[in-house]
Amino acid sequence: MIFSMFFGAGNLIVPPLLGQLSGTNMLVSMVGFLISAVGLPILAITVVAKAGGLHILASRVHPRFALAFTVLIYLSIGPFLGIPRAASLAFEMGISPFLANIVSESRLPLFVYTLVYFGIAYWLCMSPSKLVDRFGKVLTPVLLVLIASIFVFSLFKPIGVFGAPIGDYAQFPLLKGFLDGYMTMDAIAALNFGIVISLALKEMGVKDEKNLVSNTIKAGSIAGLLLAIIYGVLAYLGAVSQTRFGLTENGAQTLTKVVFYLFGQKGSVLLGIIFSLACLTTSVGLLTSCSQYFAKLMPKISYRTWIAILTVSSMIFANVGLTQILKFSVPVLTAIYPMAIVLMVLALFDNFYKGNFYVYLFAMICTSFVSILEAIGKFGIKVNILNNLPFYSKGLGWIIPAAIGAIVGFIYGNLRNKDFEQPYILGSEKAK
Repeated sequence: MIFSMFFGAGNLIVPPLLGQLSGTNMLVSMVGFLISAVGLPILAITVVAKAGGLHILASRVHPRFALAFTVLIYLSIGPFLGIPRAASLAFEMGISPFLANIVSESRLPLFVYTLVYFGIAYWLCMSPSKLVDRFGKVLTPVLLVLIASIFVFSLFKPIGVFGAPIGDYAQFPLLKGFLDGYMTMDAIAALNFGIVISLALKEMGVKDEKNLVSNTIKAGSIAGLLLAIIYGVLAYLGAVSQTRFGLTENGAQTLTKVVFYLFGQKGSVLLGIIFSLACLTTSVGLLTSCSQYFAKLMPKISYRTWIAILTVSSMIFANVGLTQILKFSVPVLTAIYPMAIVLMVLALFDNFYKGNFYVYLFAMICTSFVSILEAIGKFGIKVNILNNLPFYSKGLGWIIPAAIGAIVGFIYGNLRNKDFEQPYILGSEKAK
């Protein structure tokens, strides 16, 4: 179930493009990619499970931050960006190739497709406790078999050889692979999926908090291993495609050319099924987690009502079109991804600094300052002062400010605690 919720649009289109552009540096790039696309999501599942939820975890920074950040995460990964992107991509890859040019220019086919797509998603979301059976026992095995068939056919019908790495993949393959992992959106999605995983485990009889955390980590690790294998397969297909097909604009085009080469015209049907299944399972996971969160946030509105609201709003945004959705995806991810990563890393080492509130607060202030300004820069409004930050040109300008913020917060928190303790001790002695 976890694998199928993670494995969506970005997971299908990013690895083939990474493989194509990294060429002979594919293995090095994949190490960086797996850290951010597999390691961070598993870390997110772990820290959210231990904390008892994303909102509780984010409250370590500040209650107001927790509300704003959590709502922003759920809306961006849900009805405003993640879900519409999945539905639009499923249409572009599964239906659009079969439409005549005149029909494809019309908005009607996309509307009809999203109506059916979200109708099925709505039905699946009505019984979240059954997602383990429906995803884990049916949809995921079908998806894995379809992807495995492409890889097996490529072994009997070789596509090409590894080409030369291009751009940053030649100079900074590890770092570039790490940044590519952002585009899967899985680290952010994992912060949301914790509530769905917890509910599924409780339905299976796991009630004890310690066992909930343990089983969540185990299930997340198995899903992560599956993801790593599939990413390796997709990256390999992209890497060997460069010498035969040349460069493509995106991973979807790369995968399309590979499948058409291996299976001919029938390959478009196979690819359409793969994309539709992958995007549908992810959409259902996102709709479920978002609805469960908002139902807790506003109890007067039931889970079923939230499902209806978010399904309809996601469908409306999906009809805006994939191109428009992708224009906003990069700035949004640039703003919130660094904050999510810092929050997860701080939670991982929480025992080291004994949950010092100021470590979270100062680190998040420094991180958000850089990431938000960098996101604004994606809209053409440049802030030149950021150019002086180490690693800024590589997209990691937030790392040093985050580290400085955490260190200053640790020192300030300890000094403040001592200041509060001293008068108490003196006063106690005086009283005696």
